Amino acid sequence: MNDRRLQLLAVVSLLTMGGGLGGCANLGDSAVSGAFVDPATYDLYDCPQLDAQRKYLAARTAELQRLIDKAHTGVAGVAVAEVAYRNDYITTRASAKLADETWRKNRCDEASAAQEKPAGDPRR
Repeated sequence: MNDRRLQLLAVVSLLTMGGGLGGCANLGDSAVSGAFVDPATYDLYDCPQLDAQRKYLAARTAELQRLIDKAHTGVAGVAVAEVAYRNDYITTRASAKLADETWRKNRCDEASAAQEKPAGDPRR
């Protein structure tokens, strides 16, 4: 009977810890997530640098999401995912959001489109 109580206590503890950590899951897109990133990080980046950083951050975010999803399939997966990956995930998402805002502020879409247009034949 004592073993049964210990098992029950362990399960309840894991569920409680997982539920408590799960509350952080939506932090990635909130205003609080901006506290994880220096707002001036990308101020001196030009459009090609921002483009490379945005691609890196998108790949890193996808990689972390895959790791979190994989951790959720294991025993105590929610707790493992939160402890091992959540802070990095939140920081990466906040960095990506900041890079996107800087991209728009610098009008990099317009600059990229202007660079990609081939120069016309001046004889025409």
